[in-house]
Amino acid sequence: MAHIVKTTVFLTDLSTFSAVNEIYARYFGPDYPARSCVQVSALPMGAKIEVEAVASLK
Repeated sequence: MAHIVKTTVFLTDLSTFSAVNEIYARYFGPDYPARSCVQVSALPMGAKIEVEAVASLK
């Protein structure tokens, strides 16, 4: 997780953003990577959230 520099969070319901944000903080804090978050109409296999991550090895 320490090598992740950017994430994109896809949510099917943007009203769940605060709950997702709390969980995100547990995994990525306190040096949070850059993040984008967008609402989508559907995700594969009925998922409610998908997170795409870009990592950089130093």
